[in-house]
Amino acid sequence: MSQAATAVVYCEANFGELDGKTANGLVRHSERYKILSVIDSTKAGLDAGEVLGEPTSGIPICRDLAAAFVEAGEVVPDYLIFGMAPASGMLTARERVLLLQCMDHGMSIVSGLHEFLGDDPEFAAKALERDVEIRDVRKPRPKTELRMFSGRVQEVTCPRIAVLGTDCAIGKRTTATVLTQALIDQGLKAVLVGTGQTGLMQGARYGVALDAIPSQFCAGELERTIVDAFEAEDPDVIVIEGQGALSHPAFSTSSFILRGSCPNAVILQHAPRRRHRCDFENMPMPNPGTEINLIQTFSDTKVIGLTINHENMEPAAVDGTIAMYESELGIPVTDALTKPPEHLAQIVLSAFPKLRKKTFEYA
Repeated sequence: MSQAATAVVYCEANFGELDGKTANGLVRHSERYKILSVIDSTKAGLDAGEVLGEPTSGIPICRDLAAAFVEAGEVVPDYLIFGMAPASGMLTARERVLLLQCMDHGMSIVSGLHEFLGDDPEFAAKALERDVEIRDVRKPRPKTELRMFSGRVQEVTCPRIAVLGTDCAIGKRTTATVLTQALIDQGLKAVLVGTGQTGLMQGARYGVALDAIPSQFCAGELERTIVDAFEAEDPDVIVIEGQGALSHPAFSTSSFILRGSCPNAVILQHAPRRRHRCDFENMPMPNPGTEINLIQTFSDTKVIGLTINHENMEPAAVDGTIAMYESELGIPVTDALTKPPEHLAQIVLSAFPKLRKKTFEYA
């Protein structure tokens, strides 16, 4: 296996925050890039893992690009990854200058913005001049190659499990990643299908950034990606990363995920201490019961478990909340980050007993 490319993640004033979810995710998990450091002057000197409330990661947070070069041993990293997901999806003037400086140093750029840097004349000219690459992760295939929904997803005979949520930036991708690995650790062949830019940056072999695709093709593009994964990998389970929330009026991607994947089951992610939707202070969070009812009304599927985002919660509060929701909802509940990953796997194995025959337990 080839060595992962080295990368510095830019996340000024946002690491560990909601808009820094791309950087947060890359620190937690990255197959495609070896993350050397994170740039955020407001948290310089700290360890990235500890900022996320997790064990030490060995990934330092630096005040600027010069400090990141020092941390890299004065060797220029291969990539600068833009690690923020601002609502505008666009670069600021300051960020534009920084990315052009990185290219002057010989670094390629990875961006998940809606603003495609490769289509920008200044960035394109700089990439050509410095012989570096621009990866616009969100950029879809040409419109003439986009695919419509066909119904072929019903040819996928293994369970398709979507990880949805009650809000955006709530941990769906992290839970989907942990779940996929937990199933693999049980001896199953599980494949993760990414639906956003961070999952694709982390190294998901199958995926599509749904929020950059014309709505007419969203369900079809996701369906075809799932069929491709099924035909190429012959998996026991396919896990589909969710986006937004079905009840959230600002995002429609959850509806396309339900339509395009036609999931056999859903695991729902919820943050009990989050009072309002992020970026929408006048929009209260739904409770998981109403979201479950909406999902199961909208789609021919079943919510088989709930996962907790423990932001602003003490460990004892997590345990109490898990017990409360299990009693209230009648489904298993866990926390993907503070509880053993096996708990997530057991949610799936309980819902699909035939999978148990393929696990190490019954090998």
